[in-house]
Amino acid sequence: MMEVNEITYKVNLEITAKDFSNVFKSSGIKRPVDDLERLQKMIDNADILITAWDADKLVGVARAITDYSYCCYLSDLAVNSNYQSKGIGRQLVQWVQKEIGDTVTLLLLSAPSAMDYYPKIGFESIDNGFKILRKS
Repeated sequence: MMEVNEITYKVNLEITAKDFSNVFKSSGIKRPVDDLERLQKMIDNADILITAWDADKLVGVARAITDYSYCCYLSDLAVNSNYQSKGIGRQLVQWVQKEIGDTVTLLLLSAPSAMDYYPKIGFESIDNGFKILRKS
């Protein structure tokens, strides 16, 4: 078991696409980890980027798109697998909630492997969603 120092959370701190990719790779989340240009666009166009740090090592990220008024889409929640089950994901979500306030609904699409996780950190399952899947 890895010993974890105190985790520091930062709001909208600039990170590199490479760091972003490394968090995805180490978390097991499926993202275009080798397409650094696309990852950079994902960072640049996010409204909220919360990062979790163990000293100078990026270990978690939450990325969201919002109007700060009605809804917020949590598009990424990823924590390095060596740091999972330590409350970091829950903290990242709470930091997003602090940024949007309590009048904004927080929504997300879950990976099948994380369906049991989100109810544990306060999300309610819904059945009324639709999507048009991206082509690439």
